[in-house]
This record gives sequence, structure tokens and C-alpha cells, in this order.
Amino acid sequence: MEYLHKKMELLIASCHSGTIFISKSKSNFMKKFFLYSSIALVLLAACNSSNPLGTKVKEPFTGDKYESNNRYFRGTGKGESMDENVARNKADLQAKKVLAQQVETNIKVVADQYLGETELNNKSEITDKFQSLAREVTNTQIADLRKIGEEKYKKEDGTYSVYMAYEIHKRDMFRFMKKQIKLNAKLSDAERETIEKMIDEEITKAEAAGE
Repeated sequence: MEYLHKKMELLIASCHSGTIFISKSKSNFMKKFFLYSSIALVLLAACNSSNPLGTKVKEPFTGDKYESNNRYFRGTGKGESMDENVARNKADLQAKKVLAQQVETNIKVVADQYLGETELNNKSEITDKFQSLAREVTNTQIADLRKIGEEKYKKEDGTYSVYMAYEIHKRDMFRFMKKQIKLNAKLSDAERETIEKMIDEEITKAEAAGE
């Protein structure tokens, strides 16, 4: 501790071209003040340089509440523009796109797991058609798609930032898909039956998960 005291005194005394003398008779209070101030500055500098990525910013609609789970497909989006309506439309489209991607990814997993236990020769073809059906469904206006959040901000330069979040219960999503299957003329009877079985299993799982 005494060594640090002397170092601080020498550092301050040699500042600029002039000579500043630190009297040995300075009180313990002043010595401790200089010492702790220096330590605080060093620690502050270290903290500021410890994260080269910068300060973490938490945007609206983040966290588990806005992520897909065993009951819901969810998607969030952000849009920016000098025009409020354009920003809102961007956020809306992005949120629905993210939700659609969640559906398509889930469909791929479901198909791989289900068809992996069968002896069908056209597994990849059925998977592709199942995913194609999911894309068609998510590109339409689904009545049960529910907006769960929307926030709007305006920056000093006049730019609007809009955040949007949507969700749909998996049960409702798969029920809607099952209706579309019956109308899809591109599917053979065998393909339609296989996809319906996969969907029925997912509906059962979603219903078991509750609301």
C-alpha cells in the first residue's frame, strides 16, 4: 500500500513541465483519496474496454414469451422508415416471415422423424410436398393468426421504428393445414394419407400441451 502511495505522489509531482510537490505531511485522508480515485479510474477503463461489441440493447418482444414452443408458432419483426406506414408494413412482413420459417422448420423435423420410422421409398418427395403445403398455408391469411404485440418509436431524425409480434396455436395451424390437404390436387391418395397421419399426431401433441 505504501508503495502505491509513493507512486501516486511521484506521478502527480512530475505532471507537465512544472514541478508539483506532494508534502509528506499530507493527511491519510488525501493519500487514500488519490489512491482510491486512481484505482477507480483504472477499473472504469477496464470495464469500458472489456466488451469490444459495445453495449447490449434489449429490443421489444424478446425472450421466451415471444419464441415458438410446444404450443405456439411465433414470429417477431422490426421495420424502419421515414414513413410510418412503410415501417409498420416492414415489421408486419418480417414478423410473418419469421413465423413461416418456424413452421417450415418444424414441418421438416416432424417429417424426418415420422418418415424415418417408415419404409416408404419417396420420403424426400413427401417431405418436400409437406413443406410446400406449409409455405402455401403461411402465405395465406389465417384467421387464427393473432398479433400479440406492436410498438412504435420515432427518433429525433424523424425515422419510425415499429416492432411487431405474431403467434398461432400449433393445433389451429395443423387443423388449417389438414383442411388444405383435402383440396390439394397435387397429392396422391397415399401421400395425402401419410401427411394427414403426421398432422394428426402433431394436433394431438398440441392439444395435450393446452392453451
